[in-house]
Amino acid sequence: MNSAKDTKTVTVKGVFMLNTAGKTMPSVMLEDDTGAFMPITIGNTEAVSINSVVKEETMPRPLTHDLIDSIIKRLGMKVEIALIDEKIDDIYYARLTLSKDGVGMEFDARPSDCIAIALRDDAPILIDTELFNESSMSKDKFHSSRDGIILE
Repeated sequence: MNSAKDTKTVTVKGVFMLNTAGKTMPSVMLEDDTGAFMPITIGNTEAVSINSVVKEETMPRPLTHDLIDSIIKRLGMKVEIALIDEKIDDIYYARLTLSKDGVGMEFDARPSDCIAIALRDDAPILIDTELFNESSMSKDKFHSSRDGIILE
């Protein structure tokens, strides 16, 4: 992790179907301690995986992120942090930091995968503060409908 960057801890508010400009996509909603929201569009598989942890649901068979988490633990490693630190051409970039015997290792990954794995280990989810401030919005920008949440 680049320690020169200022980061903030966010929590996962949930997974929602977000309707933006007539297109509905699953999005993970991140929230900071001020109540500002930042949606990140994710795939359907990642949406199911993240939602299962948030809703404390157990699937009949392990999901891919459950398998990855089991492998990490059996190898004696620990998930330290998930860090979302860049956005290039409307694509967010993230890194997952694992440790073993005090040695940290960083892995480039999609934010949705980092979030899904971090949630399973109660590891903090961090985001570059400037990135969050640029991408976040207040709750009043979101409205519920039968088609999901609409972003205005």
